[in-house]
Amino acid sequence: MCMHGGISPELKRLDLIKGIQRPTDVPDQGLLCDLLWADPDRDTKGWGENDRGVSDTFGSDRIEEFLKKHDLDLFCRAHQVVEDGYELFAERQLVTIFSAPNYCGEFDNAGAPMRVDESLLCSFQIIKPWG
Repeated sequence: MCMHGGISPELKRLDLIKGIQRPTDVPDQGLLCDLLWADPDRDTKGWGENDRGVSDTFGSDRIEEFLKKHDLDLFCRAHQVVEDGYELFAERQLVTIFSAPNYCGEFDNAGAPMRVDESLLCSFQIIKPWG
């Protein structure tokens, strides 16, 4: 499953995503907000407050629960700068992919697009920061 942000305590069934009206403005809270802005957090168990001031953080327990409930193997997300271009979480059940090296000229991060082959093997092409 791929999402810009993360999971939501409101995402009880995957078909709820189909029910989101489009186009729409992003609300300050709720399902759509979380799908765009929620972040994994190694120090969180369950749900936590997000330092961004919007949405929640979630612990590895929540992503493991989510994947098991929906019979999924991997959750991919993208909206958080990570130093090496990608970062694994929750025993490799979640990957954050950030493909823009030197994000906005303010970070010294690598980028890493992810490739998934026919056998569902994931690999990353590291794009080193420059400068």
